[in-house]
Amino acid sequence: MDKMTNESTVIDNANSKPWLPWLVCLSAACFFFYEFLQLNMLNALNEDLMQAFNIDATQMSFLSASYFFANMIFIIPAGLLLDRFSTRTIILASMSVCMIGAIGFAMSANYEIALFSRILIGIGAAFCFLSSIRLASHWFEANHMALISGLIVTLGMLGGWVAQNPLTLLIEHIGWRHALWVNAILGVLIFLLIYLVVYDYPSDKAEHIKAHRQQISGSGFLTSIKHSYLNPQNWLSGLYTSLMNLPIFLLGALWGIPYLEEIHHLSRDQSSVITGMIFFGTVIGSPAAGFISDKMGLRKRPMIIAAIISLAMILWMMYQPGLSASTLAILFFALGFITSAQIISYPLVTESNPISLTAISISVIAICAIGGGAVFQPLFGWLMDFHLKHQVVNHVMIYSANDFHRAMLIFPAAFVIALICAMLIKETHCKRL
Repeated sequence: MDKMTNESTVIDNANSKPWLPWLVCLSAACFFFYEFLQLNMLNALNEDLMQAFNIDATQMSFLSASYFFANMIFIIPAGLLLDRFSTRTIILASMSVCMIGAIGFAMSANYEIALFSRILIGIGAAFCFLSSIRLASHWFEANHMALISGLIVTLGMLGGWVAQNPLTLLIEHIGWRHALWVNAILGVLIFLLIYLVVYDYPSDKAEHIKAHRQQISGSGFLTSIKHSYLNPQNWLSGLYTSLMNLPIFLLGALWGIPYLEEIHHLSRDQSSVITGMIFFGTVIGSPAAGFISDKMGLRKRPMIIAAIISLAMILWMMYQPGLSASTLAILFFALGFITSAQIISYPLVTESNPISLTAISISVIAICAIGGGAVFQPLFGWLMDFHLKHQVVNHVMIYSANDFHRAMLIFPAAFVIALICAMLIKETHCKRL
């Protein structure tokens, strides 16, 4: 049994293959890419699904938020399992659940089946980012964690970008149902890549990691949860990440395209290109934020600066009339770039907790981030529906500028709270406390 486990989870010493850690970790991060595609695809599918299932903004928001609810429930089990068992095995199992959900969503004939399928996708998603960070902690030294965390997030953001204009164009050419089948097939290909390439750790770290697993196994589940979930540093970091992520979850994942169509009178194609700029900004901003933080030897200061700039940008976007498409594209890109500072929370939490509790500690951030989507997506939809009197065209509700403005007030409030959280965080100076 031990021999079989070693063969399936360990690979030869990586010292002679400097590219191997990057190959393993970025291949595993393709799962995060795929899940972020699932998370954000409803932005492009919004009108098609509302028409197909005859639902309003609140129901549409709940369909999207079901992903977050399922994800949030399974985050803690994911952290506990990843600290104790084979990361490779857990990735493959959770990816399988996600693929079943993607196939079910493609086949869904009504709202209830679509909802159940999104729940399955959310369950699988609970493991994707934690497993990538867990692998990175096995394959990379601590002084590279912010950079590799940023690159993992970059891959995820590429999935979010694919869910914007590329998916919109695919839907226009082959229809939303066939586009969802293409999405399901993509999941199968990523599963095969992970199966062939990903291993838990190099052979020279086998004894070290085995000792950590024995240590954490001896402490018990409740002790692990207690140490991680009673650490204020973890919660402040998690809340900061959650609130700085809201442009992705609200504008990138669900309401960005309708917002730009209604408020700025842009076409659907133009709107999908502009919302995609949030993800491009995050693609560049995530590794940049990690690199800058590592070079500065600071975590707290760049997080504070990012929250202040994000607040200024969202207020300009909300209250400056007559913004052109090019200006909006720059603003969305800049918003994605600056809010990428949220990735600094991951190395900060890693440095603030014992190495044997890496995954369960990171799960605090994950549960906060996912909880933000679960709470704020339905809240955004509820604020949109608050007026109750909406025009209906072809079974799709048409919302006014006032409806969108009321819902958008979530953003400045969120960035102010994120700023307060960043100010309360304890600086680690890029070293384990």
